[in-house]
Amino acid sequence: MYSLNVPVPSSVARLASELAREVPRARERTRGEHTLVLKRLGQDRSVPRLTARLREYLDGQPAFEARVTGIDHFAEATSGPSPVVYLAVESPELRRIHERLLEVFPPVEGMEGDGYVPHVTIARGGDRESMARLTERSIEPITWTVTRLTVRDARRGEPASSVSLPA
Repeated sequence: MYSLNVPVPSSVARLASELAREVPRARERTRGEHTLVLKRLGQDRSVPRLTARLREYLDGQPAFEARVTGIDHFAEATSGPSPVVYLAVESPELRRIHERLLEVFPPVEGMEGDGYVPHVTIARGGDRESMARLTERSIEPITWTVTRLTVRDARRGEPASSVSLPA
């Protein structure tokens, strides 16, 4: 499975890692795994062809802002261990791009389209009470400019290519 992701700045990844320590028995993301999924792209595709298609479709898309605003959770994950505690991300442009990409890549049921929740996962599974306490905590917002998107290979757990966005 490939996905189009927003790389997060080190300040966001560091915050997620620090917060994950507060959820006993949870599976946290390791260094380099913190990303923000913009759109799942499917599987069995040629990465060069997929990247070319994305570059063509995103041609002229300017860089945009994204902002981590708080901590929330999914009680039941669509897949994988539950619950999932995450950093909530606000970005009108991110949502607009997601909607545009639905015209080209079909939505994954329950996760995209109307169900799309921009977020950076802190941890999965673990102690529900600790996660609930964590979601009550306030954090300082972190804002960054998205200048690049990455095509991520879920099987390998790493970026396969990238698309730059003009400033």
